Amino acid sequence: MMQFLRFKLSLATIALVASSSFAAQSDKLDDSILSKKRLEIFDLSKEQIEENSSKLKKDWINPVNYTYSKVYGDKYDTEKSLISVDQPIFKTGGIYKAIKYANAQRLYSHLDLDLQKKAMIKDTTTILFNIHKLQLQIKKQELLVKNGEIDIQRKKEQVLNGFADTSLLDNAILDTNTSRNALADLVYQKEELINQFGTYASGDYESFTLPKFSILDKENFLKDNLTLKRAKADISSKKDFSWMTISKYLPTVSATFDYTKYHSSNNPTIDTGDDVQNYGIKITMPLDTRTFNDIQSARIDYLKAKLDFDNQVLEQVNYFKSKLSKIKMIDSKIAIAKNDYILYNSLLDVVVEEKEAELKTQSDVDTLLNSKKIRELDLKIYNIDKQIELLDIYSKIS
Repeated sequence: MMQFLRFKLSLATIALVASSSFAAQSDKLDDSILSKKRLEIFDLSKEQIEENSSKLKKDWINPVNYTYSKVYGDKYDTEKSLISVDQPIFKTGGIYKAIKYANAQRLYSHLDLDLQKKAMIKDTTTILFNIHKLQLQIKKQELLVKNGEIDIQRKKEQVLNGFADTSLLDNAILDTNTSRNALADLVYQKEELINQFGTYASGDYESFTLPKFSILDKENFLKDNLTLKRAKADISSKKDFSWMTISKYLPTVSATFDYTKYHSSNNPTIDTGDDVQNYGIKITMPLDTRTFNDIQSARIDYLKAKLDFDNQVLEQVNYFKSKLSKIKMIDSKIAIAKNDYILYNSLLDVVVEEKEAELKTQSDVDTLLNSKKIRELDLKIYNIDKQIELLDIYSKIS
């Protein structure tokens, strides 16, 4: 009965270890991790996209031109102002496609910016995960050093009592020093990551709770995939631009208007009191030897975008499969660590009883207890590794 209770306690401890250090289920990247100035840059970029899109929508509208001139001739001097308008009102579908192209470019730019922002959030959050991972690895390495020191003491006693060769003691000292050096490296790596985190984050790493992500199915991953959404927007953009290119070489109907105001002139044929106005309609159609080449080039860009979309779908599917395979591998490590943890628990009970019966020493108990704690830390480390892989997946979706 006592062993059954201990087994249930071990399982409860494993569950606590697996869920510790993480926030409640989030399944979302939180941009609050980024510093205020970096978020302001993204906000300004969004505003810039809107301005560029509005400008692009108006590209088909020609400006109203104002010209002031004062001409000194051999016989007469003339001073006048001229206002002229030459505005296309029909471009065989070109105006409609120009507006659609501007909207497609706007969507593409926003999706591209979202991907950039997600990438920065992912990188910063990954640093946060790795800082916590290094903290666990440091604790694990400290336990390995303690076990090494216990082993040195044990080997030293064996050598002094003539039960072991000095080479065993030398190896134990070398192994422990290797563990100490590894510990120093981990401490340095942690400080380096903390400095990197401060470059992007809005606060100290200790003020953030680690997010927790769940497994996502392939259908939702592809449906919400930002890279694929951007590729679709690129297809729409290039399709509309292809139609714009065609319409450029078709007839264009324009409305024209000229208004001339003479301010002064000593030419008797010009009455400075009169205003001259001209208005009308004109039809233009360029005859260019490069027409076919230009149209075909735009069409090829469109076809390439469609083929590129298929390639990107395949890339994202294989990316998702690779991430799931790695998560499956981490889950296997977690299962092994859980089994080891339960085994160390049962062994520790036996060794403690043998120590009370003076069949084992306190160093045997300490070594086994440290090994059990190491497997606890491994469980936490593997769970962080799993969350980092899930973070990579969630950074790809909207």
